[in-house]
Amino acid sequence: MPEVITIKSGREIEMMRAAAKITAGARSIGRQAIRSGITTKEIDRAVHEYIVKNGGKPSCLGYEGFPAATCISVNDEVIHGIPGKRIVHNGDIVSVDLCVTWKGYVGDCAGTYACGEVSEEARRLMETARKAFFEGIKFAKVGYRIYDISEAVQHCVESEGFSVVRDFVGHGIGRGMHEPPEVPNYRPAHGAGARGNPRLVKGMTICVEPMICAGDYAVRILPDGWTVVTVDHSLAAHYENTILITDGEPEILTMADDI
Repeated sequence: MPEVITIKSGREIEMMRAAAKITAGARSIGRQAIRSGITTKEIDRAVHEYIVKNGGKPSCLGYEGFPAATCISVNDEVIHGIPGKRIVHNGDIVSVDLCVTWKGYVGDCAGTYACGEVSEEARRLMETARKAFFEGIKFAKVGYRIYDISEAVQHCVESEGFSVVRDFVGHGIGRGMHEPPEVPNYRPAHGAGARGNPRLVKGMTICVEPMICAGDYAVRILPDGWTVVTVDHSLAAHYENTILITDGEPEILTMADDI
């Protein structure tokens, strides 16, 4: 049975805007907390407190057993890093990824940020992840297909000499953190046809999230069952927003407070 893509009503869109506003603010809190000497657990605590204070629920906490409100990934960690005793140092790059549920609707966003002075490669990598998102959503309009976004992201990343993770993808979002359709950051060599590559229609809400590597795109999951790292230990960056397909330009629901 094919998976159903939910088209959001006007009321549902307003609920998602509210959830996304808290989500974006929480990402900003995480970004502002990054400094040399802080632990990833302390960053997570600041984000968690902000979410609860603003009436939201940290969707990641307890999701399939994940033990924190925020995924915090450092340097060669691509996604799903578990906050803990790890200390952030000057020169590190830190990815902050989180979801917030508000009255049953979910917002999701991520960004990779510098701790102090970072290498030129790290700076370019972070900038490219963000740039690739915006190149991708040029095609997040009625009439285009999901893989049009995918192809634009891939072209942007590879033109800068970086690679795109294949094992994890963007997704639909709404009442669930992950809903159909999948939104790859590359155009699959063998298309899945219209079912796997649906046309975009007004009212769809999706997460576009380039996950990119300075070296090869091969990744592996650490024994903790969550943290995804690059096999070659190259740096990784991640940038994500929740967007709404409208009858014109896409609306970036989690854009507030991002730099």
